Amino acid sequence: MTGFGKSFPRTICRSLIIGCFVLTCLRTAAQPVFDFNDECRRAYQQIIMLRLDRGQKILDSEKRKHPDNLIPIYLENYIDFFILFFNEDPAEFKLRASNGEKRLKLIDHGPSNSPLYLFTKSIIHFQWAAVNVKFGNNWEAGWEFRRSFLESKSNLRKFGDFSPNDMLYGPMQVAAGTIPDGYKWLGNLLGIKGSIREGMTKLELFLNQKNEWALLFHDEAVFYYLYLKFYIENKKDDVFRFINDEHLDVRNNHLFTYLAANLGINDQQAAYTIKVLSQKSEGPEYLIMPAWDMEMGYAKLDGMEPDAAVYLNRFVNNFQGRFYMKDVLQKLSWFYYLENDQKRAESVRKMILQKGSAETESEKQAQQEALSGYWPDKTLLRARLLNDGGYHRKALQQLEGKTEADFNRPADKLEFSYRLGRIYDDLNRKDEAIAKYLLTLSEGADAPQYFAARSALQIGYIYEAKGDKSQAISYYQQCLDLKDHEYKNSLDQKAKAGIARCSE
Repeated sequence: MTGFGKSFPRTICRSLIIGCFVLTCLRTAAQPVFDFNDECRRAYQQIIMLRLDRGQKILDSEKRKHPDNLIPIYLENYIDFFILFFNEDPAEFKLRASNGEKRLKLIDHGPSNSPLYLFTKSIIHFQWAAVNVKFGNNWEAGWEFRRSFLESKSNLRKFGDFSPNDMLYGPMQVAAGTIPDGYKWLGNLLGIKGSIREGMTKLELFLNQKNEWALLFHDEAVFYYLYLKFYIENKKDDVFRFINDEHLDVRNNHLFTYLAANLGINDQQAAYTIKVLSQKSEGPEYLIMPAWDMEMGYAKLDGMEPDAAVYLNRFVNNFQGRFYMKDVLQKLSWFYYLENDQKRAESVRKMILQKGSAETESEKQAQQEALSGYWPDKTLLRARLLNDGGYHRKALQQLEGKTEADFNRPADKLEFSYRLGRIYDDLNRKDEAIAKYLLTLSEGADAPQYFAARSALQIGYIYEAKGDKSQAISYYQQCLDLKDHEYKNSLDQKAKAGIARCSE
């Protein structure tokens, strides 16, 4: 050994030692990490505003500077998600479909002792679940949701102090707690159980915190929170009060623009929706979305405005997806029908049978109407659209002086009583509304139309607002008990949410 030591050049020993040290340092530096640094935060903020190109440029720079950082990999999934979720382009889906699994494999190399390890994986699974729903891959969507749910639950157990857990697990608990009976088998098969109360409590807790994570993910959490508050808690006034009081940037943050416009059109606020869409910022840095034309077209149609067809036609010509298409075509056919342009109305109606999917309940209804050969009564249709847009007094004027005897078809007679009930309800004439709802419920319990079930749901809402929870539950249950009608799953989900609220 001593002979070897004397003959082995000292310089070579020194070089080997230095080389090993350098290699060790390089190996340590190349270890994947979760570093949500300032650049990643800036990229995330741009992406969440739907300024996707700006966000991608920041991520590209960050990946060059810090190739070991996994956060850019995670954030790129948001870009895929927004492009696919909002635009549903099959070519884009084909191009991006494998990205989720590739990103998950990369994240698997990250430190599992970080709370961001399971959190980022859960977000990616959650986003691909939503995307798969949009592309009709419901089985894959269910499994993606299950993976996300279990990962989020596990992360909450391991890292209870990591507040972003509540931002994601809370909404998933709410969603799992309102699975309609028509999909209950899937929830049971996937082993998913939830709670509306616990889920909303988690989400509200996160929004009320002031730590760095709550500030970073604030806008995303608000998006989940307001949708759940609107659809599950049925506190629609609170939603728009929140938008105003918190000064949400519905002009420059296109995610908030979409939220405000979409909820506005679903809360009978057509004028508000038109205002929001008309004032949104424009620029090449934003994601191009045909959905803007759809929302504007709906709002304009509800207001009986003559340029509604411009927006609806533009959506039909530019949208590459399947969701919404039949519903938009139905609304476009109604526009021409009310304009007494029967030739164009019939032409558009034929397109309903050829385009889009029939997976959502509104699309199924559009398909059934097109197949039936019947056109809605024009008076009832105008009243419906005006009421949907928030023009309740104009809607009532359409029906004044009329009775059930003025309508020939049983479905029209039923809709007349229901439509009056809805208008009275929206005009805060609650006793008159209940009388019409009860008439609809008694006469339409066995009808395939949704009017009876929706009447029961609306009576439930009225009693819940009065604080009479037992009566509210009774009518929510009546809504659930009615079978084989339009919009069964969505109405059941609303009724289940109502029972859950009143049972707390």
